[in-house]
Amino acid sequence: MKKSLSTFLALATLAIPAICLAIPPRVGPYVSGFVGVSVPEDSDATAFNLNDRVEFDPSINVGGTGGFDFGYLRLEGELSYKHGQISRVSDRINQVTFNNINNGGSIGALAVMGNVFWDLHNESPITPYLGGGVGVATLHQNDTFGTASTGGRLQLYGSDNDTVFAYQVGAGLELALNRMLSLDLSYRYFGTSLAHFNRGTIAEDDLRIRSHNASVGVRMKF
Repeated sequence: MKKSLSTFLALATLAIPAICLAIPPRVGPYVSGFVGVSVPEDSDATAFNLNDRVEFDPSINVGGTGGFDFGYLRLEGELSYKHGQISRVSDRINQVTFNNINNGGSIGALAVMGNVFWDLHNESPITPYLGGGVGVATLHQNDTFGTASTGGRLQLYGSDNDTVFAYQVGAGLELALNRMLSLDLSYRYFGTSLAHFNRGTIAEDDLRIRSHNASVGVRMKF
């Protein structure tokens, strides 16, 4: 999955046509919606004074944007939700692995972002673009249980929320259907600063989220 996302980004970059062929783009406001897949990277975590390695299964990436197209530059606000189902937790000190995480073991990220994208217009209906954004994300961690390789079943992390700094970079292709509607194929690398769950308690755990996100969306211009 990660290899496919890297290939998508490489193709989007190589598809950039010569700027000298550019034609005037359409200026104005727009809205969009998208849905796709989120592939979280493995993450280091600390809990109960232990150093863990947390692994995730791929899950959903959904959201919407609203912005203004100035021609070759777009400014937009984005609201999105990404989800990561915890599949395995490994204690890197005691070499204990917790498998069979129950369905409640997951972390969701509700993000509000401000983005800037540069559109590379050309004479075709396909417009490559690249850019990124910054904002905040509220991370929600559900109660997480696991069965150790020794057979014991423990609660690894408790349910809690934390709001942290978030950032993303990426690229994509806009495929114009007509002057108002277009398809949007995109890739984003999304990350957050360190989140602190159950702060100040014996069950405090610290974790950051980094994920690869591919989506398909519809953009409407006014």
